[in-house]
Amino acid sequence: MKWLVLCALALAAPLAGAQGFPERPVRLIVPLPPGGSPDTIARVISQGLQGVWLQPVVVENRTGGSQNIGADAVAKAAPDGYTWLLSPDNVFSVNPYLGKPPFDPMTDFTPVTLLARIQFLLVVNPEVPAKSVSELVALAKAKPGELNFGSSGNGSPQHLGAAMLQNLTGTRMNHVPYKGAAPAIGDLLPGRIQVWIGAANSLLPHIKDGKLRLLASSAPQRFSNLGDVPTIGESVPGYALDPWLGLFVPAKVPADIVAKINADVAKVVNTPEVKQRLGAQGIIISTNSPAEFAQFVREDNARWGKVIREAGIRGE
Repeated sequence: MKWLVLCALALAAPLAGAQGFPERPVRLIVPLPPGGSPDTIARVISQGLQGVWLQPVVVENRTGGSQNIGADAVAKAAPDGYTWLLSPDNVFSVNPYLGKPPFDPMTDFTPVTLLARIQFLLVVNPEVPAKSVSELVALAKAKPGELNFGSSGNGSPQHLGAAMLQNLTGTRMNHVPYKGAAPAIGDLLPGRIQVWIGAANSLLPHIKDGKLRLLASSAPQRFSNLGDVPTIGESVPGYALDPWLGLFVPAKVPADIVAKINADVAKVVNTPEVKQRLGAQGIIISTNSPAEFAQFVREDNARWGKVIREAGIRGE
C-alpha cells in the first residue's frame, strides 16, 4: 500500500509542478537593445502573461557578443523554467559558424516555440536605375564590384541575404558592414550605399515617402500586406531569407513546464489584436510545438551553415 502511494505521488509530481508554475518572477532575456522586433515581442508576452499568471515576466535586455552574452546567461541558468531567451535566428543558425560561442546552441537549450517571422525587403536607393530584381541582377553583372550593399555586420541577416543573392546569380557587390541597421539606412538614404536587404518595419516609412525603392520581399511566399510585391525567389530560383524569432529555455527544464510555457505564450501572441498590430510592423506571428520548433532549428542551422561555407563568410 505504501508503495502504491509513493508511485501515485511520483506520477503526480510533474503535473503539480506545471500547475503551480510560476511561483516567482520569470526573467525573459532579450540579447538585443530595446526598440527592435525581439524587444517588442518580449514586452507583448510580458504584458499578456500578467493577466494569466500571478507572477511578473521581467524583460531584461542583455546585449553584446553578437547576442551570445544574453544567450549564454540563459544557457547557464538553472533548468527550472524561470529564465527564458527570446532569440533571433542567428544565435542558433549563424553564430556557431562564425566563431566559438560559450555554449552549444544545439544541446544547451530547450526550444519552446517559434514566435515570429520578420519581413525582410530588398530595396535600393532611387538613384539606382533598377526597378526589379532582374534589372538589379543585370546591373550588378554589368558593373561588378561597383554597387555597395550594407549590413549590420559580418554574418548578420542582411549580410547573409546579400551573399546568397550574389551566390545564386553570379554577381559581385561590395559589402559595407555597419554596427547596426540604423547607421546603414542612414547611408542608404543619401546613396552612399545603394542596396539593402533588411527588416520591413525600418524601411516601410521611407518606401512610402519615395526615399527608397522596394523591389521584392525575401521570404519564400509573398506577403499579403505588401499587395503585389514579388519575392526575390520569383526571379532568383532557390532564394529564401526568412528571419525568425524564437523562445528557448535552458536544457533539462521539465517537459511539463516547457509545455505550459508554450501553451500560455501561444495564447498571448495569437490574439487577433496582437497579430494585427505586430503584422503592421512586419512581424508575422507564427507558433508551433516544442518538438516542431526543435526540428526547425536543426534544419535552419544546417541550411545557413552551407550558405556561410559557400560564401566564405568569416566572423569579425
